[in-house]
Amino acid sequence: MMSPMLYTVAHGVIPPVARAVWRPKVEGLHHVPTSGPVIVASNHLSFFDSVVIPVVVPRKVVFLAKSDYFTGTGVKGTLVRAWFEGLGMLPVDRDDTKAAIASLDTALEVLGKGEAFGIYPEGTRSRDGRLYRGRTGVAHLALTSGAPVVPVGLIGTEDIQPVGANRPRLGRVDVTVRVGEPIQVAGEYDGVPTGRARRELTDRIMAAIAGLTGQESAGVYNERPADA
Repeated sequence: MMSPMLYTVAHGVIPPVARAVWRPKVEGLHHVPTSGPVIVASNHLSFFDSVVIPVVVPRKVVFLAKSDYFTGTGVKGTLVRAWFEGLGMLPVDRDDTKAAIASLDTALEVLGKGEAFGIYPEGTRSRDGRLYRGRTGVAHLALTSGAPVVPVGLIGTEDIQPVGANRPRLGRVDVTVRVGEPIQVAGEYDGVPTGRARRELTDRIMAAIAGLTGQESAGVYNERPADA
């Protein structure tokens, strides 16, 4: 894993370059707490979402990325690994049957250190632009850690790197990042049965995201394609 010093150097280079290339419009950034644990919950339209959010948020936001991105060899492998680590990403083996549980444990470790953790409650990218039903892992993290949830609405990121594209488009793309007010969970669900609390909080988070994006609700869960 990249040392804190190398992360600081890489993060000081990558975000300014990315902002200069894609120039995303950002609204409500003041809603992100400047310190302490926080969960950044966003809709998911493109692989590039995990780049856009760390690029515009003024503090480190940790996302999980496929472990394949961290194991490449040669110059290309080194550059790819440096890119992902420079954005604060951590590797996760999505082919491991226990990956979902392991990823939640990793997220709780990040939050336990007082850092920000990024998550997509839909689970995988929307291929038709609709907003899919949220999975309750985000609520589990919030209720277990007590961390507030900051909803984020991404608009236009699918135009930077459409599903199936191998690389992002360069140049100006009409992308908007909308950040909503933090959803506080501490004490909000005391006495509520665990399953019900997770479902209600997840639906609350998804409603906040929908309010930011204006996306049509799919009303069902989104399933990851076998080849994704």
